[in-house]
Amino acid sequence: MTRGERAACVIGWPIKHSRSPLIHNYWLKTYGIAGAYRPEAVRPEEFRAFTQSLAARGYAGANVTVPHKEAALECSQPDARARAVGAANTLWFDGGALRSTNTDVEGFLNSLDAGAPGWDRDLKKSVVLGAGGAARAVVHALLERGVERVVAVNRTAERAETLRERFGARVHPTRWGERNAVLGDAGLLINTTTLGMGGQPELILDIGRLPGHAIVVDLVYVPLVTPLLRAARQRGYRTADGLGMLMHQAVGGFALWFGKKPEVTAELRARLEADLALPAASP
Repeated sequence: MTRGERAACVIGWPIKHSRSPLIHNYWLKTYGIAGAYRPEAVRPEEFRAFTQSLAARGYAGANVTVPHKEAALECSQPDARARAVGAANTLWFDGGALRSTNTDVEGFLNSLDAGAPGWDRDLKKSVVLGAGGAARAVVHALLERGVERVVAVNRTAERAETLRERFGARVHPTRWGERNAVLGDAGLLINTTTLGMGGQPELILDIGRLPGHAIVVDLVYVPLVTPLLRAARQRGYRTADGLGMLMHQAVGGFALWFGKKPEVTAELRARLEADLALPAASP
């Protein structure tokens, strides 16, 4: 890295699937900013030490992805949004202090606003699969938009219970074995788990139980069209993929590290879709 350049990274385990480097390096080139953005594969037991060495490694900050979003909160000074969500996905330095925020909330909301306009109109019940960092951001976003009931379904029941403890009585923890039974009156279904991602087990779900007006969202984006989204489209449901959220959540971090608020454009999405279509794109 030459004088005047700034660098950031994305930290995850695994990290090979991440397209965040493509997004940020596209923006760096588009806006003529001298800088770099790199993937960093970091095991959970090494995460704290890695974040403590970010500055020494030349990084102005980092994105944080699975499975580190909750740990990132503990390794930094979180803002009000990150504390409310209980997870952080963006780290940056402020006067030598490592601070954190969560841009997944606006990433999720802005993506759905753009890809499924009117999705929150008269939305009374949503079903969220998963209870990790991404699920926390999604639940926070749904409650912020006024959804009356959020059913949180997780393979570990205790983790789903923590969502109700954090966000209140509008969240209803549900056991994994009951996931099909809660779909009948849900206007929105969101998969925040890694089920359906390349190399991971498939998500087994009877989505035909959803009402005809329901919208199906999968935050997985490798592959772009997951088995869940394919099945939903075959049944005529409106859908949204994980690429939209990925692009929109990246905006805040880029602005913090590189001093420019970037735009999410059709050209950026086209580049990401082309990259995902390459045979070597699968993890």
